[in-house]
Amino acid sequence: MQEGCLEIKNLTIGYKSKTNIMVVFENLNATFKRGMFVGIIGKNGLGKSTLLRTVSGLQEKIRGEIWINSKKIELIERNELAKLVSVILTEKVGGFNLTVHDLISLGRIPYTNSSHELKAEDVKVIEECTTLLGLNALKEKAVNELSDGLFQKTMIAKGLAQETAILLLDEPTAYLDFPSKHQLFLLLKTIVDKQKNCIITSSHDIELLIKYATHFLIMGEGNQFEFIEASNYKTSELFSKVTNGYFS
Repeated sequence: MQEGCLEIKNLTIGYKSKTNIMVVFENLNATFKRGMFVGIIGKNGLGKSTLLRTVSGLQEKIRGEIWINSKKIELIERNELAKLVSVILTEKVGGFNLTVHDLISLGRIPYTNSSHELKAEDVKVIEECTTLLGLNALKEKAVNELSDGLFQKTMIAKGLAQETAILLLDEPTAYLDFPSKHQLFLLLKTIVDKQKNCIITSSHDIELLIKYATHFLIMGEGNQFEFIEASNYKTSELFSKVTNGYFS
């Protein structure tokens, strides 16, 4: 398996407690490689966010296997995993006196020493990611004063600053207006093309995903799923495929 490759085998996701197991989706299989921009499509409640949390190591799987670079995820140390996979969720950070610069800088923690000192290389990466997301004018602004859209952009800059081969995003355009959504998807596609990352994102913006994504993981009712390559379909066929049953 090549570097930056994520593979899920017969993966069942859901939630565990001491007395109960709640299965959300069963027996998912897919291989995600560098150079892929993958859109996860499905109705609310089918497990898109749960899948992202599970493959990032934030949530325990129910059954099955998750492999990253030919290694099972449970055998990868937390700090090493943070150099392989970055995840951007919808939850907003609160209760901390952080600036935009501070939050983006947190993406470099896996590469710093115990004192979390930033080297020249770290500073360069932070500056590049800040510029890339158009946040230079807001570097010293408090995170808790940001609009939802600007906070989302800051979190994406933090994820990019982590410099991982695999980047997971949960509804990254949820709080953006349409021009900003388009701009963000174009940016993500450009990153995939230039840096050969593997970006996997859940989104309800189907038309934008059809325009920019290279692959789709389509999750349907009854644990039905398909993992497809967009280039194998005409645009009209692709739209029909990814929306089949979605609005029913």
